[in-house]
Amino acid sequence: MSNTPEQPVLEAVANAAGSVPRAWHRVTGGGYTPAERWVVELDDGSRAFAKVATVEYIRDWLRSEHRAYRDIAGPFMPRLLGWADEPVPALLLEDLSTGHWPPPWRPGMVEQVLDALDEVAATSCPSWARPIQEEAAELFAGWSSVASNPQPFLGLGLVTPGWLESALPTLIEHEFPREVEGSALVHFDVRSDNLCIRPDRALLVDWNWIVRGHPLFDVAAWLPSLAHEGGPMPEAVKPEAGVFAAALAGYFCSRAPEPIIPDAPHVRRVQREQAATALPWAARRLGLPPPDGPAFASGKPPAN
Repeated sequence: MSNTPEQPVLEAVANAAGSVPRAWHRVTGGGYTPAERWVVELDDGSRAFAKVATVEYIRDWLRSEHRAYRDIAGPFMPRLLGWADEPVPALLLEDLSTGHWPPPWRPGMVEQVLDALDEVAATSCPSWARPIQEEAAELFAGWSSVASNPQPFLGLGLVTPGWLESALPTLIEHEFPREVEGSALVHFDVRSDNLCIRPDRALLVDWNWIVRGHPLFDVAAWLPSLAHEGGPMPEAVKPEAGVFAAALAGYFCSRAPEPIIPDAPHVRRVQREQAATALPWAARRLGLPPPDGPAFASGKPPAN
C-alpha cells in the first residue's frame, strides 16, 4: 500500500497542519471504517496522527468528532492539533503510536481505564449531545428484534431454541433499563481499539458518538470486549454495571447475524465476540440458565 496520499488527502492534512508534512506513514490495522489514517512528520520534526474522511458518511462522523474535540477538554483525550474541512475533512491529533493499545491487558491497565472513565463522567457534557435513549433507541430493543425474527440469532449457535423461548420474556423485560437516563458525558464506543494506555493514564479516541446518559454506561459497554480479550469478568470489574447487561447482550445478539458491512467488514466479527461474553453475563445477572448452544459446548466462550 502506498505511503503517498492522494491529492485531496495531502491538501486536507496540509490545511489542518498549516504546511505540507515532510513524511507520511500510513496506519493499517486500526479502526473499522474506511477513513484514511496517517502518522505525519511536520516541519518542526514533530509527529501527528491524521484521520481523513474520503467517504461521505465518514465525513459527517469526522465533523462530529472534531466538534467533540473542540467542545470537550480532559486529560482522557489526545490533544487536538488541527482541523480542515476542505477539500475533505481532516482531523489532526497528538500521535499516540508509542502507547500500548490492548490487548494484552497488563496489570494496572483496567484500573487506568476505570479512572479515565470516571474523569469522562465528571466532565461537563456539551449541550448539543443528545440523550442516549433518543440517539440510540435501537440499542434498547435488541431482544424485541430477536423475538420478531429469532432464526438469524439462533444461527450464531449461542443458544438452543428452547433456551431462547424460555428466556426471552425476561430478556425483553430488561432490555431498556431506566437507569440509562442521565446527564453525564458518555463516550459511547469504549473498546480496546479506542483505548491507548500510557504509563500514567488511559486515553480514549474516536469521539464521534458522544451522548448524555448514565455515567456507568461506558464502563458497562466496555466489559464484554474486555472479558473476551482475556481480562476479568464483568462482575469482577464493576458489579453494578450489570444493570445494562441485558441491553448490551440484546444489541450484540441482534446485530451480529446481520450481513457484513462492505466498508467495515470486521464489525460483525467483533459483535459476535461481544455477544459471546455479554449473553452469559446477562444470564448470570438475571438468574437465567447459562446459554446452552453448541458454540459453548466446550465450556468456553466461542472465539469468533
